[in-house]
Amino acid sequence: MHTAPPRWVETTLEELPLRPELRGEQPYGAPQLDVPVQLNVNENPYPPSPRVVADIAAAVAAAAAGLNRYPDREFRALRADLAAYLGEDTGLALTADQLWAANGSNEVLQQVLQAFGGPGRTALGFAPHYPMYPEYSRNTLTGWAAGRRTADFGLDPGHVLETVAEQRPAVVFLTSPNNPTGTALPLELIEQVLAAAPGMVLVDEAYAEFRRDGVPSAVTLLPAHPRLIVSRTMSKAFALAGGRLGYLAANAAVVDALRIVRLPYHLSAVTQATARASLANRAELLGRVAELRAERDATVDWLRGLGLTAADSDANFVLFGTFPDRRAVWQGLLDRGVLIREAGPDGWLRVSIGTPAEMAAFRAALSAVLGRA
Repeated sequence: MHTAPPRWVETTLEELPLRPELRGEQPYGAPQLDVPVQLNVNENPYPPSPRVVADIAAAVAAAAAGLNRYPDREFRALRADLAAYLGEDTGLALTADQLWAANGSNEVLQQVLQAFGGPGRTALGFAPHYPMYPEYSRNTLTGWAAGRRTADFGLDPGHVLETVAEQRPAVVFLTSPNNPTGTALPLELIEQVLAAAPGMVLVDEAYAEFRRDGVPSAVTLLPAHPRLIVSRTMSKAFALAGGRLGYLAANAAVVDALRIVRLPYHLSAVTQATARASLANRAELLGRVAELRAERDATVDWLRGLGLTAADSDANFVLFGTFPDRRAVWQGLLDRGVLIREAGPDGWLRVSIGTPAEMAAFRAALSAVLGRA
């Protein structure tokens, strides 16, 4: 005798007892469309080589033999590897105690607000900024305040310090290079904020490997500033977006605070193995960064040659405009098989830097859309 499957009682999101501040909100995420040229989420367009893939696969296979056990919840070997890499990049000697990692920099930054934000506290950023910052704040019941950037997307020290004095934030988000504008910050401004801010100052350096020669990292400020946090990711320059590994460097006491709020065994054995194998192959994985930087600078010059405005960038993307109807330009590119991002203020678009062939396709498509073909 066949029994009928149970009938689901249908409901809607509006009928559920959702937190009031989440009503009407949409999940964050860029469009994921199957098009020939995908230049919308700032990925490294060059996948790992077969040799690196084999190294990662071997490391994952070794980890798989122990998947019946929980992973190393302190992942000190990975933290030591990250400290060694960051020391090479910045010249500052770091230890495993000063590094922390999680499933992408998104989780790292949310943990920061779990530890240092919360009800009655405020986080501060400067728009345009990475749109997830207010969402981290919302998700941790932290208030959000936003100052503004200048016309060239830099930060005016007077405005920044005035806003810090007004808001008294528990956490200040400074981004260098900034997403979506690509703008890097001088260390002098970061030090001014550290002197004025009552709480933590987080410098998001997700795109730091793409910075131009002579642009310093805020990591070098860590020894003198115990309330400074510098976050990075392996998603961009390391071509490990699918690996989901973000990390930060800070005073060891800050890392201890994050250990309080982290979920148990939050970093899987497979993720740890993948990240360590990638760090061991960093010379190869970072080997195309110089090419991407050169392609970025050439793209800025080309866009300006069209009579468009393109922001100076220290990242692997370029913000450009302005357009009376940026959605029409975005759609025109998509119709020609090129996906970029509507980002930044109204009228602006952002293109990630891809391979030479992908950038040629972008240039041809944009020329056609603008009637310059």
